[in-house]
Amino acid sequence: MTVTNGPNRAGKSEVEMTEATHPVGTRTARTAWSITFLVMILQTVNFADKAVLGIVARPLSEDLGLSNADIGLLGSTFYVLFVVTGLLGGFIADRVKIVWILLAMALLWSLVQIPILLVGTFGALIVSRVLLGAAEGPASSLANVAVFGWFPKSKRGLPSAVVTSGSSLAKILMAPALTLVVAAYGWKSAFFTMMVVGVVWAAVWLVVGKDGPYSVNTARERAKAADTDRVKRVSILRIAALPTFWGGVLGMFAIYGMVAVILTWLPSYFEQGLGYSRVNSGLLFALPSVTSMAAMLLSSYVTDRLAGRGTTVRVSRGLVSAVALFVCGACLAAIPYATSSWIAVVLVVTGYGVGVATFPLMFVAVTHISPERQVASTLGVFVALFQTSGILAPWLTGHLVDAASSPIDGYTTAFQIFGVVAIAGAVVMFLTVDPERDRARVAAIDPLTNADGEAEDEELLAVARDEDSGRGPEGL
Repeated sequence: MTVTNGPNRAGKSEVEMTEATHPVGTRTARTAWSITFLVMILQTVNFADKAVLGIVARPLSEDLGLSNADIGLLGSTFYVLFVVTGLLGGFIADRVKIVWILLAMALLWSLVQIPILLVGTFGALIVSRVLLGAAEGPASSLANVAVFGWFPKSKRGLPSAVVTSGSSLAKILMAPALTLVVAAYGWKSAFFTMMVVGVVWAAVWLVVGKDGPYSVNTARERAKAADTDRVKRVSILRIAALPTFWGGVLGMFAIYGMVAVILTWLPSYFEQGLGYSRVNSGLLFALPSVTSMAAMLLSSYVTDRLAGRGTTVRVSRGLVSAVALFVCGACLAAIPYATSSWIAVVLVVTGYGVGVATFPLMFVAVTHISPERQVASTLGVFVALFQTSGILAPWLTGHLVDAASSPIDGYTTAFQIFGVVAIAGAVVMFLTVDPERDRARVAAIDPLTNADGEAEDEELLAVARDEDSGRGPEGL
C-alpha cells in the first residue's frame, strides 16, 4: 500500500482524511474509553499514594516527634529512585506489553506499604517511601502510553487529560476520605487503605486490561512483519537534544516541583500557615484539584478540536502550555502579598489548577516528535527528567519553614520561589517548543518516522475495525 503524508488540495493531511473517512467502530471506541477511565483510576491511586504523606504529616510528626525538615525529607526520598525507574520503565515498555507492566506496578504499590504497617517508625517510613517511589516512577508516562494505544495522535489530548485528572481525583475524593479515616483510626490506617485499593485495582485490570490498536507493541510487531529495517531506533540522545524535548523538560521541571510541594505540604500550610483546623485543612486539600481537573479537561478538549481543524501542534499544545505555566507562576509569586487567608487559598487553587493543565498538553507534544515505536521510552525519559524537581522541592520547603520566623513566612517564601521558577520555565517553553519542526528533524534522521507516526494510521484503523468484528487485539 502506498500512502503519502502531504496535504491534499483541501489543505488536510492524509492522516486527517484517513481519520475522517475511516472512523473507529463504536465497540472499539467504548473499549478505548473504558480502558482510559480504568487507567485514570490507577492514576488516582498513584497520586493518593503521594498525597497520603501530606494528609498524615501533622499527626505523624506529633506521634514520632518529627520536625518539618524530617517531613520534607520523607517527601523528597520518595523521588530518589522514582526518577531512576521512570527512566528505565519507558525502555522496558518499548519491549514488554503495557498491560503487564501496569499490573505489576499496582501490586508493588500495595506491597511496599507493609513496612509502615508492621513497624511504623521513621526508618520504616523512609524505606517504604523510597520503595514506593521506585514502584511509581514510570506510572505517569506509562499510563499515558497505555491510553495513547487506543487513540490516533490528533485525538490524544482529551484522553491524556482524563488520565492525568486522576491526580485531581486523588485529592478531590481520596484525600477527604483518607482525612476522615485518619481522624477516626490513626495515621497508619491511611497506608492500609491505599494497600487495599491497589490490590482491588490490580484484580480488575487483570480481567479487562489490554493493548490498543495504536499501541507501541502493535507498531513494533507490524514493523517487524513488514520490514526488518523499520525497527531501527532513533537515539534517545538525539531526540532529547531537540528544543521541544529539553525546553519542555525545563518548563515541566518548574511545575512538577510545585506539584510535589502541594502533595507534601498543602494541608500543613492550611493548618500551620493559615490557621484552619486539621479536618478542614484536609478537606481544603481537594480545592486545587477541582480547578486543575476542570482546566485539564477543558484545555485538552479545546486543543484537540484545534488540532482537528489544522492548528499547528506548536500553537495547540506548546503555546497554550506556556501561557498556562506563566499564569501559574504569577499566582504563586503573588501569595506573599495576599491580605487574607481566602485570597491566599484562591491564589494557590488557581495557580495549581492552571499549571497542572500543562501536563497532558506537553505529553502529546513530546509524543508527536517521537517515532511511534519509541513513544514509551521517549515519554518515560521526558517525565523522569522533569520529575527530578520532586527530589529537592519538598525538602527545601520544609527547610524554609523551619528557618523562617513563622510557618506562614516559610510557606509563602517557598511558593514565591516556585512561582518565579515557573515564570522562567514558561518563557523557555514559549521559545523552544515546536513539535512540527522537531518531528521533521527526527524524520531526517529516520525517514521511517513518518511511516510509523502518520502513514500507518490507515492500517492501524483497520486493526481497530477488525476488533469490532471480533478479529482484533485480544485482552489478557
